[in-house]
Amino acid sequence: MELAQLRTDEAARRLGAVNAQGLDMEAKLGVLIQYRSEYLARFQASMQQGITASDWRNYQDFLDKLDAAIVQQREMVALMRQRVEASEVAWQSAKRTLKSYGTLAQRQARAQEQRTARHEQKETDEHASALVRSGVMH
Repeated sequence: MELAQLRTDEAARRLGAVNAQGLDMEAKLGVLIQYRSEYLARFQASMQQGITASDWRNYQDFLDKLDAAIVQQREMVALMRQRVEASEVAWQSAKRTLKSYGTLAQRQARAQEQRTARHEQKETDEHASALVRSGVMH
């Protein structure tokens, strides 16, 4: 039971850590997307005012780098979601195992209580029989 509890606790800690990492990665993805949107707006505003070919190329190169970073971050978020799902499955499995052991322990305790009650009843019956045989109880 203790080992199953430790494994369940550890699985819960891993799930929490992986989930926190996933949320952090999703937040970073959101920041990248927001930054790209703002940068694109600045690029479009600059184009309306007129920019040089080298400035246009710099804007375009940076947007390409942002796009690549966004694609990479999306892939990392997808992988992290898979890790979160796997960690959740592991935690649920550990929880089920712990519950199973708990159920077995309860059954064993009830069986022991029944054995003890039968033993006590047998002793009581034997004591009463002995009293009847000795003539104390007539």
